[in-house]
Parts: sequence; structure tokens; C-alpha cells
Amino acid sequence: MERKVTTMGGNWLTLLGPELKPGQRAPYFAVRTVDLFQVTLADFQGRIKFISVIPSLDTTVCERQTQLVNQQAQRLVGQKIAFMSISMDLPFALKRWSLENTSLTVELFSDSIDASFGLAYGVLIKELRLLNRAIFIIDRDDSIRYVQIVAENYDLPDLEQAFNILKSLT
Repeated sequence: MERKVTTMGGNWLTLLGPELKPGQRAPYFAVRTVDLFQVTLADFQGRIKFISVIPSLDTTVCERQTQLVNQQAQRLVGQKIAFMSISMDLPFALKRWSLENTSLTVELFSDSIDASFGLAYGVLIKELRLLNRAIFIIDRDDSIRYVQIVAENYDLPDLEQAFNILKSLT
């Protein structure tokens, strides 16, 4: 599936994968930790999943999004919520960034090996092989409860709205 629903710098981009909606079952994915271990959706079973999707932590907007999500995540420690940031960055780059930002509650994951997450969640940018900026919230039963794909990749998602939805699930 291909669709043009987003831009980067005003230029239209093609997203690969399905258009997911709240109420659907969360698709399987496999990503890598900063230490190259594979994790899947099943590894977060029984927890609410807050997934922050970014093109690359080496950009100002992506770094800011991750820091803002981390600030909110730190306020919700102990709530059985998995806070994830998924990008196409190599695990080595994510590890370097995490060592420079030591108070992380958000776990950093790489989709760079096979784009499993990007293709399953409909956020893989065909032209760039990066992930489109987005937020997904998945409940404890692996049902999608919230989807936000930004219209312009240079803009932050509406994190206030996303965290209001998250708080309603806790």
C-alpha cells in the first residue's frame, strides 16, 4: 500500500504500509535495542505502549520530540507503560545518544535492519527509507487506541492530546 498524506519541507512523501486506525489490533513488529537485541510487540505484553516515531535523532525536531516524551514519561513511571522511540537510526547512533542523555525513561529502538515497524505501521517513507513522524498508543490488550501521523515532518506531533489519551488508559 502506498499513500501520500505527509510532507517534509512542503514536498509530498509516499508512506508504505497500511493506514492503521484506533480499534484495530496492533500489528507485529521486530526492532533492535541499542545493544542490537531484537524485541517485538510481544515483549511488551500486558503494558500500555506509547510509541513515538521519528525520522532520526540526529535532527533538532526529533531530538526535541524525544526529550518532550521523556519528560512526560518520567512523570508516569510505575504505571506499566512502555515508552518507546523508534527510528531508522542505527543502534550504535541510538546508544551514543542515550549515553549523552542519561536520564532516559524512553527506550530507543532501531527499525534499520528490515523496516518491520515502518512497513507494519504504515510510516515508512518510500523516498527516504526513514520513518515518518508519528505517535501510536496501544493498550494492554494490543488494541490501537490512538494514531497521529504528522502532516509535515518538520512539525512536532500534538503531544498534549497524545498524553491525554494515554492518561485516560491508566
